[in-house]
Amino acid sequence: MQFSASSRAIFVALTLTFLFGVLPACARQSQDPAGLQISPSVEQPAPSATDGPQSDQKLATRISGKVVDPSGVGVAAAQVRLTGENPSLNQQVSTADDGQFVFTNVAPGAFHLTITAAAFAPQEFSGNVRPGESYAVPQIALPIASLVTEVRVVPPSLHEEAEAEINEELKQRPLGFIPNFYVTYVADAAPLSPRQKFKLAWKQMVDPVTFGLTGAIAGIQQAQNDFSGFGQGAQGYAKRYGAAYADDATGTLIGSAILPSLFKQDPRYFYKGTGSKRSRVLYAIATSVICKGDNGHWQANYSGILGGLAAGGISNLYYPAKDRNGAALTFENALIGIGATAAANILQEFVIRKLTPNLPNHDPSTGSKPLNQIGKMFTSLIHEGD
Repeated sequence: MQFSASSRAIFVALTLTFLFGVLPACARQSQDPAGLQISPSVEQPAPSATDGPQSDQKLATRISGKVVDPSGVGVAAAQVRLTGENPSLNQQVSTADDGQFVFTNVAPGAFHLTITAAAFAPQEFSGNVRPGESYAVPQIALPIASLVTEVRVVPPSLHEEAEAEINEELKQRPLGFIPNFYVTYVADAAPLSPRQKFKLAWKQMVDPVTFGLTGAIAGIQQAQNDFSGFGQGAQGYAKRYGAAYADDATGTLIGSAILPSLFKQDPRYFYKGTGSKRSRVLYAIATSVICKGDNGHWQANYSGILGGLAAGGISNLYYPAKDRNGAALTFENALIGIGATAAANILQEFVIRKLTPNLPNHDPSTGSKPLNQIGKMFTSLIHEGD
């Protein structure tokens, strides 16, 4: 096709207009095959490393160290506790066989280590770890724990004290063989339990010397033909021996064990050993009718007096009928028994102790003070003799 000059000029103008007008507009806005507009993408800036509220909470890598004994050998199974500003992040680990320990994911900031192990004294260490830091704790040496021995002194009970005193009394033998179990040289001796009172009575009743003395008494009675209803010969001697032993056994059992347990009285003689001779004689006589109670107070000796009466009444069961003089003789014998006890107490105060070997050294001047009325009357009587 041929165009005129004017036509070519119009065609060039339209072409330029299209190139410089329509195409740039199409370049700025295009459509996808579905007819949707596509906007050009805008690149977002990368987030800053310092943005965000948790940036200052970044965890450190780890804290490590080694626990050794005084010689430098690693301590295995030692407990290492890590504490910091945030209690929820506290940790605890055990050391390995070589003493090494490691904490991971530790919050940055100040921290504190507490190290404990059996047989060692605890140690502590404090430090400060920065974010991202791997902190090496200096070697921690645990000193050997000092041995602490606790000594608790528990005073013995009254029962134990009394038992120890009884064991001493059972060794008291004047001239080395005569039993003298019912005397105590401890002024404030512990009270006896009922079982201990029966123990003393039993030891007295079965002592070989008791059997020997009973045999001698029976022999003297047979020689004098006392209690003639028993007859003579071996049969008469056996009856006298049995009666004499029964007298001693019933008197000891009732007067020194049964009644003292019921009345809570002490059947022993409490050696005085101090003061003038007159005061000691008065004391010895008085203690034939009064005694110490288990409470430490002086009181009427119901046990000894009633025990003598009971033993005398029982003896009427086995002595010959013609030798039984009824209640009058029983009371008479009881009074004689009180006098014999007073005489024996005087011997205890001045003679028997000197004849008894290996006695423990007790101070008779210390003892419990009598507090009741009978005790006050008794001590008043004794002091008047000083």
